[in-house]
Amino acid sequence: MNALSDSASPLYEKVKAFVLGNIGSGKWARNSRLPSENELVSTLGVSRMTVHRALRELTSEGHLRRIQGVGTFIAPPRPQSTLIEISNIITEIKARGSRHRAEVVVLERIERPEAELLLAFEFETVKPVDHSLVIHFENDRPVQLEERYVNPDLVSGYIDQDFSTLATYDYLQNATPLTEVEHLISALPAGENQGRLLHIRPADCCLVLHRKTWTGPVVATVNTFTYVGSRYSLGSRYLHGGK
Repeated sequence: MNALSDSASPLYEKVKAFVLGNIGSGKWARNSRLPSENELVSTLGVSRMTVHRALRELTSEGHLRRIQGVGTFIAPPRPQSTLIEISNIITEIKARGSRHRAEVVVLERIERPEAELLLAFEFETVKPVDHSLVIHFENDRPVQLEERYVNPDLVSGYIDQDFSTLATYDYLQNATPLTEVEHLISALPAGENQGRLLHIRPADCCLVLHRKTWTGPVVATVNTFTYVGSRYSLGSRYLHGGK
């Protein structure tokens, strides 16, 4: 008998209630990482499919947020203050009077994404996603590694573009209206591949901006922007409605 077998409701609903109970009690703090699916399977004595469905629904309902390559986190209370706005790094670099160039490392369609990516897009079934990895240079020095996963149902022709001359930002802005944006910022050490592409040492500090965007209720993009910590800073200035 599993740990959730004391009522007649479906098991995935019991998993959802277990997660929400831990959030509501404060045992799992807002913005903290959720236990892994394997840990929940072991703790609750249910199948991975049951846990996966429960987490997918909680993510869709806004209780959790899934960050590709990082994990699942307890969502912060809404509404959130807008601290970082969507901006075009090419415009930023040129506004400083610097030279910009971009180098495309990867531009592909992933026909069968991994489960973590499917969950991030809140897909009910296995569907393809488009993937790009672009290095942005300021005065020939790499400052940002831009990785995007794009929903081809909303954005057509993404992998047919030349993003060494066309900004992914501009193409996406023209392709689909963005109605909601989620940001999470972390300070993380560079991995071996990131260090090689950004010309820094592995374990050097990076600022990592995770961004997820929606068009209506549909996830449009799941993105990760990695900045060299010693070469870049993140911030914004905006008018505040209060006194």
